[in-house]
Amino acid sequence: MKNKQNDVILFDGVCNLCNGAVTFIIKRDRKNHFRFAALESDIGVLYLKKHNIDPEEVDSIVLIRGERAYVKASAALHIAQKLSGLWPLLYILIIIPKFISNAIYDYIARNRYKWFGKQESCMIPTEELRDKFLHK
Repeated sequence: MKNKQNDVILFDGVCNLCNGAVTFIIKRDRKNHFRFAALESDIGVLYLKKHNIDPEEVDSIVLIRGERAYVKASAALHIAQKLSGLWPLLYILIIIPKFISNAIYDYIARNRYKWFGKQESCMIPTEELRDKFLHK
């Protein structure tokens, strides 16, 4: 499995909402398209820096697809596009102007710890999911 053929999803490793989203994505990633890394991990920081994203400024989901990086609502919609079931239909929402979709995304992101809680440390994948998570 080479990273070049897989999109990489960077996520907040201590956020319960984000960890739930990763689990949700894994269950619907029937084509084994995605790989994952915590934003705060060494490899996560390397991906951010490679795409000129300040690790201190980002606390949301980031999708790395080839040489492009998507953040916030755009990342979520591009991820939905690759999932099984009816989830790709959500991609139609990409027509919503970014200032609107990102404002909604930012509101949820600002409140995610209060609403969903936070873990003490990053999620540890099970043995069968370990190859989906990147590490240095």
